[in-house]
Amino acid sequence: MEHIELGWLFAIVAGGFVAAFVDSVVGGGGLVALPLLLSTGMPAAAALGTNKLAGTCSSLTSTLSFIASGKVDLRLVLRLFPLTLAGAVGGTFLVRHVPSDFLRPLVVVMLVLVAAYTWFKKSWGRTSTYAGLKSGSAALMGAAAFGLGFYDGFFGPGTGSFLIFAFLALGFDFVTAAGNAKVLNFASNLASLATFVSFGLVRYEYGVSMGLAMIAGSWAGSRFAIRKGSSYVRPLFLAICALLIGKQLWDLLI
Repeated sequence: MEHIELGWLFAIVAGGFVAAFVDSVVGGGGLVALPLLLSTGMPAAAALGTNKLAGTCSSLTSTLSFIASGKVDLRLVLRLFPLTLAGAVGGTFLVRHVPSDFLRPLVVVMLVLVAAYTWFKKSWGRTSTYAGLKSGSAALMGAAAFGLGFYDGFFGPGTGSFLIFAFLALGFDFVTAAGNAKVLNFASNLASLATFVSFGLVRYEYGVSMGLAMIAGSWAGSRFAIRKGSSYVRPLFLAICALLIGKQLWDLLI
């Protein structure tokens, strides 16, 4: 394990905390964490793997916080967990053989639609109207869980936002939708991390340092969201969608 300079250690710890505080609720932590890891000079593939290590620490912590607060439908997400896990493994293996950047324009369009729908439907997610899955919604949610797991392993940006949107569509309030999404996001992170580890693409000296900071940030962020409720989560969700749209457009144009 290589030694990290004090300046980089401070940047990684501070950046990891901030990234995880936001990511613990609506995702988007990679907007901070991944550029920070890339700025250390490590190869892009190693930065992705290292980010998955730190992100898995973050998603596990926020998952446990949401579960402890009763803001997760465990019966539902435990049925979906294996599908997301399997999808993420497949996506991570495929990305080694097929470039994923061709998805960027489609992701921009999808994020714009998600943000616009949430913006104009003001009352969406304030209270829960979820009354269980019917056969049609069960099939759609199963496909979404597998597909978004695959997408997270293959490309990634916006996964948390898309998962929250899927649970909102089922009738969950914003906080419970975020809690459910974090459980499935943990599944995809775990599967992708295992794949990156098997490829030797994780820099542990950076991943462990950032991961410890992310545990603290995730705990603080998820507790804050649970206390504040939908009045905090909804605008944060829209803000992260806007940032993700801007980031993907920037990457398309440069």
